Amino acid sequence: MQKLLASFLVAAAAVGFALPAQAQSRIKDIAAVEGVRSNQLVGYGLVVGLAGTGDSLRNCPFTRQSLEGMTERLGVNIRGANSNSKNLAAIMVTAELPPFSTPGARIDVSVSSMCDAKSLLGGTLLVTSLQGADGEVYAVAQGSIQTGAVSGSGASGSSVSRGVPTAGRIASGATVERETGFQMANMNEVRLTLRNPDFTTAQRVAAAINATYPGTALAENGTVVALRAPGQMGMAGFISQVENLPITVDSPAKVIIDEVNGVIVMGDAVRVSTVAIAQGNLTISVQENPQVSQPEAFSRGQTVVTPQSDVSVEEELGREMRIVGGGTSLATLVNGLNALGVSPRDMISILQAIKAAGALQADIEVM
Repeated sequence: MQKLLASFLVAAAAVGFALPAQAQSRIKDIAAVEGVRSNQLVGYGLVVGLAGTGDSLRNCPFTRQSLEGMTERLGVNIRGANSNSKNLAAIMVTAELPPFSTPGARIDVSVSSMCDAKSLLGGTLLVTSLQGADGEVYAVAQGSIQTGAVSGSGASGSSVSRGVPTAGRIASGATVERETGFQMANMNEVRLTLRNPDFTTAQRVAAAINATYPGTALAENGTVVALRAPGQMGMAGFISQVENLPITVDSPAKVIIDEVNGVIVMGDAVRVSTVAIAQGNLTISVQENPQVSQPEAFSRGQTVVTPQSDVSVEEELGREMRIVGGGTSLATLVNGLNALGVSPRDMISILQAIKAAGALQADIEVM
């Protein structure tokens, strides 16, 4: 990974294009409007039309109770009947209600089996109410389920499956019945919330907004920037203008280390004080060569196996001490570490040793 990055920097210099010192991002990519979010919905329902791959009513009492309750509402009483159909299944339905969804809008839903159904392929979800965290019904779902999976089994117990046949999705399978009640047009002030809190970034966001619309933004802390629409401009129109303003995002110096996969990610703000590094590999090998000792003919001796061990120590040479750092850029730091010719896993140990020596001006986060 480090060698690849170094090769990219060398190639960039060779073709003559300049890498930007600080890339800019739009405000809409680094912040969200407080209150403008999706809401999770959940519901319980029945899937019918399964080809013998549904729940066993003897093992799933809630499926039986749901079937009896549904048929009673339709004027059919099957309580006490010996029904053992495997053509239906109890499922949980989940969905996300997008912000500003109005009644009549369609949203996607996901369904998952609750009991011992083998597959939901070909099933149809019956009318299911989807509730929010407040217990109110916000959508109603119904439709044919698409699983994108295949499964089959034989009489001997062998089976094969591809994907997850007990979960599926219904595209545009729910109709919105209720709005969340978030009225942005009536609001005099909204708050932007930074996805990565940082005081410097928050101040830059406020400054960029005030440069275009003076006196409309105030950074309350490292996360929140309060906005007030100027004059007669509507709040929605004001936010549409603000979210496209370019901002230079500031971030703390951090080194992310994934020791399991041997991955290292360093931010542009990482700096290293002048430090000397030497790295070498020491290999110790032990080889067992058992020797067989046999007695002379017609003697009363016994054959004996004598262990013999050969131990060798090999140290890789040519890894002289090198000076790395000096508060220079990330590109110089990477080139200096690559000059040691070490693998990413060895580089993890080197970075941790540099941090222990107090020469790495960054936080190390080990995943």
